[in-house]
Amino acid sequence: MSKILLKARFEKVKVILVSHLICILVTIACIFPLVWMVSSSLKTQETVFKDFSLIPKSPHFKNYLIAIKEANFGIYFLNSVFYTATVVLAIIFLSSMAAYAFSRLRFPLRSVFYIMLISTMMIPIPGIFIALYVLLNKLHLINTRIGYILCQINAGLPLSIFLFKTFMDKIPKELEEAAKVDGCNKFQIYWKIVFPLSRPTLGVIAIFNTLAVWNEYLLAMLVFSDKSLMPLQRGLMVFYGSHLTQYPLLMAGLTITTIPVLIVYFFMHRYIVSGIIAGALKG
Repeated sequence: MSKILLKARFEKVKVILVSHLICILVTIACIFPLVWMVSSSLKTQETVFKDFSLIPKSPHFKNYLIAIKEANFGIYFLNSVFYTATVVLAIIFLSSMAAYAFSRLRFPLRSVFYIMLISTMMIPIPGIFIALYVLLNKLHLINTRIGYILCQINAGLPLSIFLFKTFMDKIPKELEEAAKVDGCNKFQIYWKIVFPLSRPTLGVIAIFNTLAVWNEYLLAMLVFSDKSLMPLQRGLMVFYGSHLTQYPLLMAGLTITTIPVLIVYFFMHRYIVSGIIAGALKG
């Protein structure tokens, strides 16, 4: 009997060790590119291909000052902050209201409209660039902030509506019935009960869309011709040349653009975990 218990305990310890080893390897694989990026940003153009150590012998912090100056990061950074904040807030409120309508309201062809909306997730944005450009041009929205923002909102709505609706479908309807007894209308039920309860999903949607908007480049190149309207990713292209790429400055610029994303994730990563757990429990 004792041998059976020892064998079972050994198997359990072995599984734990293997799972921890896999987690460590995956963590290293995810962190190493970031470490290499920061390390390369502190080297010179001559040493970046010769010195493969993660800690440079003579770090060049001035690469960051040069990157900020040459790439004109000040204007691009403010543009990206404005675009990201506007798009994410708009997506949260529009998608949550639409999801509530699909989840709770009854209207003709509701399922058809929902399927048509969700099916747009299967279409990559680059695949509709020509049609999108023609549409924006006819609406006189080319090279305008509003045109870019509307495109970003449109790109983020389908997935956000899907996540919100999936969560709202599991919210007990008894809460809404009690609110109706207290005299709440549909909007009050949405705003005071359903929306606050959807906070875990809201955090996930906010983070995903923040990353998507912050890292967008191709759509900005399609919509904008005025460089002063470009987002932060446009500044990185300054370091790409026809014959020479300034890798230390490029890595410094990438590090600068990564810092805000890491800060957002640091403060909101718990919402990703709670959102996934809540979705799993409700599912």
